[in-house]
Amino acid sequence: MTATDPRAADALPRPRHIVVTGGTGFVGRALCARLVERNGGGGGRIVVPTRRARHADGVRSLPTVEPVVADVHDERQLARVLAGADAVVHLVAILHGSRADFERVHVALPATLARACAAAGVRRVVHVSALGVAADAPSNYLRSKAAGEAALQAAGLPLTVLRPSVIFGAGDRFLNLFAQLQAAAPLIPLAGSDARFQPVWVEDVAAAIVAALDRPDSIGRTYELAGPVVYTLSQLVRLAGRWSGHERPQIPLPAFAGRLQALAMELLPGEPLMSRDNVDSMSVPNVASGTLPGLAELGIMASALEAVAPGYLSGSATRARLDRWRALARREF
Repeated sequence: MTATDPRAADALPRPRHIVVTGGTGFVGRALCARLVERNGGGGGRIVVPTRRARHADGVRSLPTVEPVVADVHDERQLARVLAGADAVVHLVAILHGSRADFERVHVALPATLARACAAAGVRRVVHVSALGVAADAPSNYLRSKAAGEAALQAAGLPLTVLRPSVIFGAGDRFLNLFAQLQAAAPLIPLAGSDARFQPVWVEDVAAAIVAALDRPDSIGRTYELAGPVVYTLSQLVRLAGRWSGHERPQIPLPAFAGRLQALAMELLPGEPLMSRDNVDSMSVPNVASGTLPGLAELGIMASALEAVAPGYLSGSATRARLDRWRALARREF
């Protein structure tokens, strides 16, 4: 029987020893908390590899979560992390970087992970990708994510792929960023103002990952994770400003000006707020196609942006803004 054979899938026990790569990040923290809840606060193991121990501070206090210092790009270290694991959730991703950076993180790492999972006998793999991925997509981000999916699928693993739209929630780098920018600037020059998104709540994404892990019928399938409403980027920026109490006028930029703005941001020190590759990605609608199953097929009712975001944006101003500027300056405290 192959890894995706329904008879083999039905025989799979519920995973208890789960490795979460990228578990210290925004989605990873929500997922670890959800997995602890799933396990009733005890039983099982949730292993979170991280290159630096301090990065795991956000999950270290959760019961049964075990941060492990390891470089997942190193196949020998990854094999050590995967020893005895029932399942792997792969969350590692980047939004900015060179073509080589995207290839290393989104293509080479999934290929390494696929080999390591096969060698370790991992019974379930859930890979979080992105909406809009395609081999001929206009951005390095989307093309490399598509290649990463292909690398995992080619390995014949018991794989489920999840493709979320832009993810929002307390601590996100999307709505919070636009709220902070509007708190600091009198107006917002906006590239890609007509770009379309279907934002999905981080807690719904975490719930979808857990459901995919626990449902054998998800093996071999790809799910699109999206919220109930499609917005333009301009609408999302306006809502972020309104809910944070700092709504500012916008200046929509034509495509060439948007790319010039992104280039200028790339030249600033630290991680850019926007890159030319981001602008290229926004030319593809970040919305569900309707041809693949979604949250509902995993038993999850998508949460509305308006029901969640005002609560965390209204209190995001001072500390969140300082944290963002410190990160951009690469200052550590």
